[in-house]
Amino acid sequence: MCPFIIAWTKCCTFLFQRKFVSEIKRCEEMERILGYLLKEIKKEDIPLPEEEVNPAAPLPKHVMVIMEQLQRLELELSEVTRNKEKLQKNLLELTEYTHMLHITRNFVHRSAEREPSRVQYEEFPFLEKEPMMDYTSMQRLGAKLGFISGLIQSVKIEAFERMLWRVCKGYTILNYSEVDGLLEDPDTGEPTRSVVFLISYWGDQIGQKVKKICDCYHCHLYPYPNSNEERTDVVQGLHTRIQDLHTVLHRTEDYLRQVLIKASESVYIWVIQVKKMKAIYHILNLCSFDVTNKCLIAEVWCPVNDLPALRRALEDGSRKSGATVPSFVNRIPSNDTPPTLIRTNKFTSGFQNIVDAYGVSSYREVNPGERIAIKKTLHFNINIDFINLGHGVIMALFALWMVLYENDRKLKKTRNEIWNIFFEGRYIILLMGIFSVYTGLIYNDCFSKSLNLFGSGWNVRAMYDHGGWKSNSFLALDPNVTGVFNGPYPLGIDPIWNLASNRLTFLNSYKMKMSVIVGIIHMTFGVVLGVFNHLHFRRTFNLYLIFLPELLFLLCLFGYLVFMIIYKWLFFTVRDSQTAPSILIHFINMFLMQGDSSQTLYPGQAGFQVFLVIVAVLSVPVLLLGKPLYLYWQHKGRDRLSMYRGYQRVRRSSEEEFSLMHAHDMEEGTSLDSHSCSSDSQSEEFDFADVFLHQSIHTIEYCLGCISNTASYLRLWALSLAHAPNQSQHILFFGRWAFIKAGTNRAVCARLGRKVF
Repeated sequence: MCPFIIAWTKCCTFLFQRKFVSEIKRCEEMERILGYLLKEIKKEDIPLPEEEVNPAAPLPKHVMVIMEQLQRLELELSEVTRNKEKLQKNLLELTEYTHMLHITRNFVHRSAEREPSRVQYEEFPFLEKEPMMDYTSMQRLGAKLGFISGLIQSVKIEAFERMLWRVCKGYTILNYSEVDGLLEDPDTGEPTRSVVFLISYWGDQIGQKVKKICDCYHCHLYPYPNSNEERTDVVQGLHTRIQDLHTVLHRTEDYLRQVLIKASESVYIWVIQVKKMKAIYHILNLCSFDVTNKCLIAEVWCPVNDLPALRRALEDGSRKSGATVPSFVNRIPSNDTPPTLIRTNKFTSGFQNIVDAYGVSSYREVNPGERIAIKKTLHFNINIDFINLGHGVIMALFALWMVLYENDRKLKKTRNEIWNIFFEGRYIILLMGIFSVYTGLIYNDCFSKSLNLFGSGWNVRAMYDHGGWKSNSFLALDPNVTGVFNGPYPLGIDPIWNLASNRLTFLNSYKMKMSVIVGIIHMTFGVVLGVFNHLHFRRTFNLYLIFLPELLFLLCLFGYLVFMIIYKWLFFTVRDSQTAPSILIHFINMFLMQGDSSQTLYPGQAGFQVFLVIVAVLSVPVLLLGKPLYLYWQHKGRDRLSMYRGYQRVRRSSEEEFSLMHAHDMEEGTSLDSHSCSSDSQSEEFDFADVFLHQSIHTIEYCLGCISNTASYLRLWALSLAHAPNQSQHILFFGRWAFIKAGTNRAVCARLGRKVF
């Protein structure tokens, strides 16, 4: 990485610092219009082009053309959409009006037929003599009777009826009937269940109250015809208008769809171009102007390997824009620590995100992201115990599908956060699935069932002939008996363990030890990576004062635990298994400095363990005090030597070396004076308390981390219980296995199979 200045020429001047605010606002306005277009295109289910395009950012003279096209499209679409919404609302209102006329046609006649002898309103004493009641007869009697009809939501009808009765004091008659099916609300467009009502009232004041109540309940009111002839004419006119509206609405939708199809051909290209323009103007706003306000200056960090590409890009930009003065790059010296740039691809980006979640490496340090790609997925299957062959196949196929269709825009552009997590980690899931298949074969586990691919190495007949089956009600295969154990299974765990009652005891002990071994190797690998940083920065003292104490503390305690596990596996056979010492007890006695002379792993174990504990304890003060004391001694006794780059010391009296290094610095854009001043300032600013505090935190974190990380690996092993099969299921299958192996009759095996293991 190197700092440099990029200078762009500009032929106009501005009065405020951020010169491209108006251009960014124009880009935001175009983004708003494009968002509106995309929403309308998706609403009409119009497919977007599937091919990948990467158009260049348009020139400033072409931006206004794109802006005019977008504004014209927005105006046309908004006008057509408004007309469409008005037509749809009008159509829904006419549909409701038709239902209302159809249902209210015989409201008055039905009420008169149901109650011919019941006394009507007191205001109309002569109505009881009339067998039929309609508006014409009421006019003939001289009554001022009015009607209000309309539709209301069915959930509001009861409250509406009570309100009419309380407010109008019984001077109204309410008839209503529910509409068959659902009708779309003209205001919201949502399908609702509606009720048609007809209110008969007497007097103008009552009519005003009824209308206000209808407004409060958001009723849709429609005029009620005065006669049957008028009703018939209105219904015929409604049918004609509805047909005309259907025709006009269909043509409007066709025209709207044609406009959207034409816009969909270019909308994706416009989206990319606007995003690029906005990004360019945003970067230009971060630049500063020179004193003439004609030249933009940007101070940025850039990788050294990308400098030729940067120069070519500036040259191409100057040539395409027709600038009279070309853009140029100047490298400047800097004492600041450059930022960390980690180049990733679609495979390593997922693993790098995991590493970055814990912390980003400093400049020019070793990046562990690429080194954990395989180790992390294998560690997932070994320690978390996701060792199921069937689950691994399903996971691998799912990840393989995502990898094969990774260029599908629908999979990449979704807004589902959970799906985005899976899609970004598709290669992690693929490797985890592949290693789950591998570890499933090693542990011989497929959906909690073992695969007998090569035949078991254990034989029940030898135990039966030996008499162990006859004397014991509970059979346990003894490998010490000749013929019981014929040899190890060629690949992984023998399938007979899937039928054993002590399967969990055996496999969990094995997996626990494997988790500890893999965990210690993992932590040791992390400590060893620090060696490359110390050697690269030529801080040799860190090898002796940091790396060596850390390695001794880790290996003398937990590395020795791995040694005891492997030693017990190698030197204690099945004949010694009953008298083999416990590793856990020995590890605890190691810290207590106690030994059991009756049960030892090897001669001289007690003394060797005391020696390891002493070495581990002594490495802690070295790790704590070594580096601060060394830097303090170095600061006090440097004897007029200056640090050059933090790697080596150069005597100022050597003019020849000074000139050579100055020439090398000029090639790399730095100067010896700046480094000398930097080292002098660093030496003058040396604070022993600050260094000691940081080293204390590091020491405490490392020592406690060794213990907690080891326990964390055991915690992950404990998750294997989630994949542990049900033992009661396996015992049911043992009768068939015993029949094949022992060669006895099926009835005996069916009886004895319940007692085996």
